[in-house]
Amino acid sequence: MRRLTPALALLRVTGVAALALLLWNPAVRRDLPGGDQPLILLDASLSMAGAPWRAALDTARALARAQHGVIWRFGDRVTAFDTAPPGDGASRLGPALDAAAARGGPVIVVTDGDVGDAADLPADLRARARLIVVPRPDFFDAFVASVSGSRRLTTGDTLTLEVTVGTAGKRESGNGKRAMLAVSLAGRRLASRAVALPDSGTVSTVLPIPVSRFPFPGWSALDVRLEGVGDAEPRDDARQFVVQVSAPPAAVVLAAPPDWESRFLARVLGDVARVPLKLFVETEPGRWRDGGTLAPVAAAEVARAAAGARLVALLGAPARLATLRMSGEGGVLVFAGQEGREGDWYVDPPPASPLAGRLAGIVWDSLPPVAAVADLPADSAAVPMLAARLARRGASHPIVMLSEHAGTRRVTRAGVPESDRQPGGFPPGGAGSGKRGAGRADDLRDAQRSAAGVALGGERRPPPLPGHRGRDLE
Repeated sequence: MRRLTPALALLRVTGVAALALLLWNPAVRRDLPGGDQPLILLDASLSMAGAPWRAALDTARALARAQHGVIWRFGDRVTAFDTAPPGDGASRLGPALDAAAARGGPVIVVTDGDVGDAADLPADLRARARLIVVPRPDFFDAFVASVSGSRRLTTGDTLTLEVTVGTAGKRESGNGKRAMLAVSLAGRRLASRAVALPDSGTVSTVLPIPVSRFPFPGWSALDVRLEGVGDAEPRDDARQFVVQVSAPPAAVVLAAPPDWESRFLARVLGDVARVPLKLFVETEPGRWRDGGTLAPVAAAEVARAAAGARLVALLGAPARLATLRMSGEGGVLVFAGQEGREGDWYVDPPPASPLAGRLAGIVWDSLPPVAAVADLPADSAAVPMLAARLARRGASHPIVMLSEHAGTRRVTRAGVPESDRQPGGFPPGGAGSGKRGAGRADDLRDAQRSAAGVALGGERRPPPLPGHRGRDLE
């Protein structure tokens, strides 16, 4: 018979003990922190600012000391306690009650009663919480509800602001009935008006401001403020309104009726001349609109803008454009229209002139043909800048003419490139030929841009606008 060694005996006792523990399966219970410790939820939304916050803070501290509780803040989110002023934009109690239910223990809510999600709280969570409402004192508040008006203006316009002001709460007898509505820019007062505040609700008033009072063009942030109110909440007594004041247009494009050519020309002139430009389109006879916003514009305003511009470009029907009475001294760029003798008109190399240097880089034989050439009225003072021949044979016909009458320089274009008649700006053909044709058509447009430079003043160039990355006339 084998003798039992001490090591085997120890192993056998250990195995029997482990089997006994598995059969018994003892449980250890340990109380987690917060089981009986009360949790105070303190409302930290903006509505608690001022006197309610001080009273709520004192109440929460007193409850925490008396019951050895913990304070949490709630508003937009649930955070740890601190004494910073309330600043949350909402008062959502639901997430705070969910976190308190997971923690356990009694829950005390300290608030002013303005809880945003009170209707959405589950009944069981609402029943667990003890609510302490901190009363808010009576207050009077006057405010600027809204500011509206045109945000894009030019020099000579008048900005009309429609301002809505209102009141809330109870005011003392004889206080807060009248106030001063003031509009300022960079500390400089532009306009002001006395307004009578309503007993409750809102009221609107109109405040006209001449743009000539603005100290500088460009973007401006106007401060629209109620003064002399003496209410409990001064942070809503003012609003800002941003406007852009543009300099008078140095170039004006008039299209009657509008087409693709007018949009392209406005983009090219603004890119080349680097001056303020305005596009006006006549969508219906006698009805003009801003080419950028399609806002209605009076014919007198269109004529006034054209009279003050250094360059006026005319596109479309001459009869419709003749109704505008323009008396400016700037240059005139006339597009004779899309009508004319159709065919393949090839541009001849230009004769020697002061503009020959600007056109020296163009390979004239590679230019695509002009689709049509209109007949220009006879003018002995006009000088042809570019001419074209039908199928490179026969007599040449001028397609770009320069003239000057009474100090006004005038450039007339009578040719229509084939690319201008295509929807995408390319001549007919495959994709490769379209790109090559468009690149060659750009050479012809380079010549037309040089003509625009002549209308603006020959070799003189206008100064570039600050921050504008335009191309030179060359």
